[in-house]
Amino acid sequence: MFASYARMGSMDTDSLFSHIEAQKTRSNAPLAVRMRPDSLDDYVGQQKAVGPGSWLRRAIDHDALSSVILYGPAGTGKTTLAHIIATHTRSEFVEVSAVTGSVKDLRREIDAAKHRLLTFDRRTILFIDEIHRFSRSQQDALLHAVEDRTVVLVGATTENPYFEVNSALLSRSRIVELELLPDKDVAQLVYRALESPQGLAGRFWADADAVRSICLLAAGDARAALTSLELASQMAEDHEPVPVPAGDAHAPAGEKRIPLTAADVEAANPRAGLSYDKNGDMHYDVISAFIKSMRGSDPDAAVYWLARMIDAGEDPKFIARRIMIAASEDIGNADPQALLVAEAAFKAAEVIGYPECRINLAQAAIYNALAPKSNAAEAAIDAALEDVRTGGQRAVPNHLRDRHRPGSDAYGPYLYPHDYPAGWVEQRYLPEGLERGAFWKPAGRGWEQFRYERSYRDRTGRGPDAAPEPGDGA
Repeated sequence: MFASYARMGSMDTDSLFSHIEAQKTRSNAPLAVRMRPDSLDDYVGQQKAVGPGSWLRRAIDHDALSSVILYGPAGTGKTTLAHIIATHTRSEFVEVSAVTGSVKDLRREIDAAKHRLLTFDRRTILFIDEIHRFSRSQQDALLHAVEDRTVVLVGATTENPYFEVNSALLSRSRIVELELLPDKDVAQLVYRALESPQGLAGRFWADADAVRSICLLAAGDARAALTSLELASQMAEDHEPVPVPAGDAHAPAGEKRIPLTAADVEAANPRAGLSYDKNGDMHYDVISAFIKSMRGSDPDAAVYWLARMIDAGEDPKFIARRIMIAASEDIGNADPQALLVAEAAFKAAEVIGYPECRINLAQAAIYNALAPKSNAAEAAIDAALEDVRTGGQRAVPNHLRDRHRPGSDAYGPYLYPHDYPAGWVEQRYLPEGLERGAFWKPAGRGWEQFRYERSYRDRTGRGPDAAPEPGDGA
């Protein structure tokens, strides 16, 4: 009996020391870690993914989770959700690092999960953060264990799982996408951290401008917002406490607190680097927004997205190539000069480089945005290619065939346009079965529309809006 009590006392002491150690570790952790919620009720944002009635919320509430991949930008709550699952599940919760873990580590955890299931009828939830960093062989090692539910996989990734995660593993999992938080949710987290005993414990008062600055810098990233708040509070430590102004809904009016201002936020964040991964989704999202802004004739938006890429150190030749493509794809012959401007910008990017070539890129991007738009060139070549690939082989009209062969005299006369006053003569150029207008159709604006109307008048003697007459074909 004595030994039994002794063991119990030892266990109690061990538990006490573990609890004290955990408390010390948490108290010294960054603010973003200290403020990590333990329940879905305290989880801010992501209503679509984990709000009332969502699949993931029901699965967590009923401890009936199946394998899931949490996908979203940094700071959107993927790891927090995993910790909430760990807190609420009756299953064993195991975490494996995608950075340092190996196939051997995975197999060891899978074997332990199998033993746990067979011996104690206890499930295992296996959390893998940044799962896209696992190699294909590491991901393959998970397949059978996920398929037969030896483990329930919870993967988290900032990269598009459809590109980065094994398709067989994806088919056995559910994808839940998390989005960048709106400013109102970020502000809620900031105000909560200012008041919470686990956060700044009511020592500081932040005015609306300070909170707005934190939200602006965070750009939807909760972790970045709380890091900015923590750094700003360190900058504000030397301020004298002042009474909280009346009318502030987030702190008791009249209570003396250290003021935390927008100047403190700016001093703590002298360089605001926005999220941009040159090999990830943000790269493609920003370049897509840039192209669509030029296509949509919005020079301000085009310059903004250009600035985002330049600020992130994007290859200027990559940007210039996209401007050059847009000059033909979205402008074409509505303004043929656009391609020349784009080509000059590419040459400038190649020869001059940053920082000066930013001006050349901006000039070309603004030109593209302001130019009249036509996708007639792209539509024409795509339609022609479709006919070439599906319409069978169409013969070259005899009068257009090469004359440097025996028997070519029988081909019939070719009419040389320069022999005619207008530099044009009626003549079939398309193969039989195709008529003029089969592929190219002007967009109705810019230089190409002017030339279309002029050539139509030269050919028919009337405007293109007039009723067609016999003989108007190719």
